[in-house]
Amino acid sequence: MADFLLELLCEEIPARMQAGARAELERLFRRALEAAGVVPGDLAVWSTPRRLALIARALPLATEAVREEAKGPPEGAPDAAIEGFCRKQGVARDALELREVKGRKTWFAVIDRPGLPIAAVLAEAIPAIIRDFSWPKSMRWGAASLKPDSLRWVRPLSGIVALLDDEVVPCEVGGIVAGRTTLGHRFHAPGPITIARVGDYPAALRAAHVIVDHEERQSLIREGARAAAAAAGLTLVEDEGLVVENAGLTEWPVPLLGRFDPAFLEVPGEVIQLTARVNQKYFVCERPEGGLADAFVCVANIAARDPAVVVDGNRKVLAARLSDARFFWEQDQKTPLAEHARKLSRITFHEKLGTLADKVERVAKLARWLCEEGIVKADPDLAEQAARLAKADLVTEMVGEFPELQGLMGGYYAAKEGLPAEVAAAIRDHYKPVGQGDEVPTAAVTVAVSLADKLDTLKSFFAIDEKPTGSKDPFALRRAALGIIRLITENGLRMSVAEGELLDFFADRLKVQQREAGVRHDLIDAVFALGGEDDLVRLLARVHALQDFIATEDGANLLAGYKRAANILKKEGFEAEGAEAAVAYTPEPAEQALIDALAVATPRAEAAVAAERFTEAMAALATLRAPIDRFFDEVTVNDPDASKRAARLALLARFRDAVHRVADFSRIEG
Repeated sequence: MADFLLELLCEEIPARMQAGARAELERLFRRALEAAGVVPGDLAVWSTPRRLALIARALPLATEAVREEAKGPPEGAPDAAIEGFCRKQGVARDALELREVKGRKTWFAVIDRPGLPIAAVLAEAIPAIIRDFSWPKSMRWGAASLKPDSLRWVRPLSGIVALLDDEVVPCEVGGIVAGRTTLGHRFHAPGPITIARVGDYPAALRAAHVIVDHEERQSLIREGARAAAAAAGLTLVEDEGLVVENAGLTEWPVPLLGRFDPAFLEVPGEVIQLTARVNQKYFVCERPEGGLADAFVCVANIAARDPAVVVDGNRKVLAARLSDARFFWEQDQKTPLAEHARKLSRITFHEKLGTLADKVERVAKLARWLCEEGIVKADPDLAEQAARLAKADLVTEMVGEFPELQGLMGGYYAAKEGLPAEVAAAIRDHYKPVGQGDEVPTAAVTVAVSLADKLDTLKSFFAIDEKPTGSKDPFALRRAALGIIRLITENGLRMSVAEGELLDFFADRLKVQQREAGVRHDLIDAVFALGGEDDLVRLLARVHALQDFIATEDGANLLAGYKRAANILKKEGFEAEGAEAAVAYTPEPAEQALIDALAVATPRAEAAVAAERFTEAMAALATLRAPIDRFFDEVTVNDPDASKRAARLALLARFRDAVHRVADFSRIEG
């Protein structure tokens, strides 16, 4: 058994591409070896800004010999066909074997392929891996780039280390010959480093100030940043994405805490954090009493002799960025939100739906209507005012710089302008909920504006036939539907959400949303199938009651009885609801028991459903469980007497119809 090391050295790989590159390297390596009949075990795949590395342990020294068979032409085929088959398989004609296949003799080629040294397999695999590598963006370089088939890589590839235990695997790609020489840290150890054997690789790089394991670098950054903040009596604002990004930017990470001018804290904390994060990749800190501190944590890629010099340089760069942010903050406030909002008429929302100002007008009217109809218990004037200003910050300098702050900045500017608190809050939060884990607004004015905004988006795009297809949803309509569902259900809003095709779309989104809450999709189908149910609060109350009922013994047995009855009725052509017996006759005791139970349970269930007491409706259905079981135990439905058969089928139809008052049990699985 042998260990194998592959390192691909290049100029800086963007941090955002490194996770995908590690996965691609592992995928291509496994593919190459499996094609040769070798199944590698666990692989260590690492990345730094300047390299991708893979270590495969315990590889066999050679592949296994294999025997392959290929079916050729039948006996008597033209010589040209047989000779062509031999050339393709690389065998002589006299080496072919004649075998019986379905009563006809056919030529077969049997090829014994000897095992190959694993070094030979790897020597062939490495160039293929490099040439087949898929990057989100790649480039050509140097004189060779003039040729269309020249090597492409994310950044110029400068070196290949390929070792099998302590031997170099000889190969070449794009003029780069594999060897055992790599490079250490760009500043701490800029010279070449020789790797003697595979096992020496991580330690040799560490000695050259390169921590090759990206997860170790992440841990150092995560723990070092926390410690730096704690040493200053502060708490680090956790940001795992920033941890990963800094690990992708450094080979020897050293977190350092610095301070900025406290005067910048006049700017909203979210702006400071975003400025530090997006522009400089810095963490921010909070004070013990809460609120943002005048401190940041940067991650140096060097163990500086004087860390204060590094910190001061980073402080100056951050100060310039924060100065820009403060300028935007102050400049935006010089113009009232209402005046900003007028500029929305210059921005196209969609060519078929007009400008953003047109959308705002629709949302404002819808928000007022929701309040006036009593669907949302909010002041119509405040809801309309908030809706008319909700998109105004899209034309501000701050949101132009940081689109992530839309809504939030409008809320700040509204508060600074002295607008009602409800209006400022609605502007701030009207995009929520953005995702499944996002909080759902509960403040009435905010709910009205958020719901109106999402309803307008959904209905407008459906009206112009711009619907999601497959995995494509360019206008985020699925997200809008989920937001509407959560706003309605979590705030208990009673309203009709849609009709027709749009209602089907809501049904699909509701299944997705409720699946995570543990609700079965077939139960949602069972309620939707009844038709006329477009009140999500009422629908979910019915679904939850149905799920609880089906989980009981009575519910499971009633479902079995229903399916048996439905199958009989379908087979006999009794599919129309409301079927009645064509002739009267004296029923047997089991029939009479079911008739009596239906006479009581049906009106009880109907009344309970009408009053939205769905648990009570299920309880009414539960009383049918014993009579239907007894009916099937004691009664022959397909009696030779036609009148009895018709009456019994009609009775089963009444039973089916009674169950359908609550849900379409035919849609329920099980």
